[in-house]
Amino acid sequence: MASQIAHIVYAKKFLENDHPNWIDKDEFLLGSIFPDIRYIDKSISRHDTHRLFKEINLDFSGLSSFEAGWKFHLYCDMKREEILTKYNFFEIPGADKFQGRSAKLLEEKMIYAKYNNWEKLCILMNNIPYFETGINVSRETFEHWYAIIANYVKQIPDYKTMHIFVSKVMKNGKEVDEIIQGLKELEKNEKATAILGKVWKEII
Repeated sequence: MASQIAHIVYAKKFLENDHPNWIDKDEFLLGSIFPDIRYIDKSISRHDTHRLFKEINLDFSGLSSFEAGWKFHLYCDMKREEILTKYNFFEIPGADKFQGRSAKLLEEKMIYAKYNNWEKLCILMNNIPYFETGINVSRETFEHWYAIIANYVKQIPDYKTMHIFVSKVMKNGKEVDEIIQGLKELEKNEKATAILGKVWKEII
């Protein structure tokens, strides 16, 4: 699994390369960060958002641009785990703590600059159109999720903004502190940063 900045960067790379010409890029980007909405509404299960498609691949036939982005998110979650496993990332002490959340935040900090139009994306997320998802997501929850992300990605993440973001999606303050501490420790590990730097290069 990846976190939101990483999903946006992966999607940008895909959209800059070989992708179906019918895809609306804005809607695809919005779809690519939709599935983790479950973090702010516990009535939405992971099964609801991560088990929608029978096969996880880059075949987007019959899907809307938003749905294509949604499926792309699931593909990247799967592919990222494969890449990290290939390089034995999870053997690094602390790499798999808290479901790898510290590592996800470190990766986001490292690749933030790979996307160069955050201002436009933030405006879009703060004026989000409502997409029909087929699951029980209220418009209020939908808008709230994208507003949280917009606030998070408007500047390169630092320890403070990452702490705020994780607090909004986890609620457990003590665990959030430990996740940020884990990030600081991984950041000093040259092997960890080297492997995380490979993910966005190899994911597509």
